Amino acid sequence: MDGATLIMRLLPMIALITTIGVAGWVFTTWLRIRHGYPLDGAWGQAIYPQKDQEAAERIKLLTSENAQLRAELGSVKDRLETIERIVTDQPSKLAREIEQLQ
Repeated sequence: MDGATLIMRLLPMIALITTIGVAGWVFTTWLRIRHGYPLDGAWGQAIYPQKDQEAAERIKLLTSENAQLRAELGSVKDRLETIERIVTDQPSKLAREIEQLQ
């Protein structure tokens, strides 16, 4: 078997391996973009998504809203706990507690 025949037999395999590698790179880049991960430049610096003032302000507002919603959820949980206690307690015990408050 001479060199030309060997190259002709290896060429399809080399093309297939190269195609799989490029397709994998494109797929992982697409996944990173889709899920919001930063893309890396040639020297490892993040190039996407770029953080600007508007994005930082939006993050700040969302963080504030999240804290408010968590506080409200805690309040609702406390109220629900009280209601569950009232509903599940015996009526006579509830009546005694109400009388003690008066």
